[in-house]
Amino acid sequence: MKDLAEKFLNKEEQERVRAAVSEAEQKTSGEIIPMIVPASYHYPMADVLGGASFALPVSIVLTYILGSMLWVGPTNMWVFMGIFGVAFVVFHRVVQRVWPLKRIFISDREIDEEVQEAALTGFFKEELYRTRDETGILIFISVFEHRVWVLADRGINAKVDKGQWDSIVAHIVSGIKNGQQADAICEAVR
Repeated sequence: MKDLAEKFLNKEEQERVRAAVSEAEQKTSGEIIPMIVPASYHYPMADVLGGASFALPVSIVLTYILGSMLWVGPTNMWVFMGIFGVAFVVFHRVVQRVWPLKRIFISDREIDEEVQEAALTGFFKEELYRTRDETGILIFISVFEHRVWVLADRGINAKVDKGQWDSIVAHIVSGIKNGQQADAICEAVR
């Protein structure tokens, strides 16, 4: 999972972002923190749903095949339960480790809620609400969820139109889609 964040920006790109933040903070009272996380949450229910979704049809087919071969009848519940138990554990582990597969079993609403919660937690953890002029800004990028959030304290929010934050998010998203995430983050910081 950490690989997602490490692949997102290499060392040289991380340094460019740090330099852009330092440069921007010297020109303004704002404190800017870009936060890139591999995922905002681990989504355990997605593992369960994925495991069950794959294990059920496999178990039904194998129960029918094994039941016919062993002369215990194609509807033997004990054979089904045994196969389902093993298949569920196997598929649960597969969904847990294969992130693109896991993403299928997570709703957009759940992703939005978890990313928002993680961004708010990051905002408070970094104490961006305690800046002198209430000008803390968090640029939160959650790689697994493909989400970008910009959170700003009330001092800077009073001076900036809401549309400005939305355009910054759109610019970062566009840069990420074009494979130029470091450039997009640096421009957003400026």
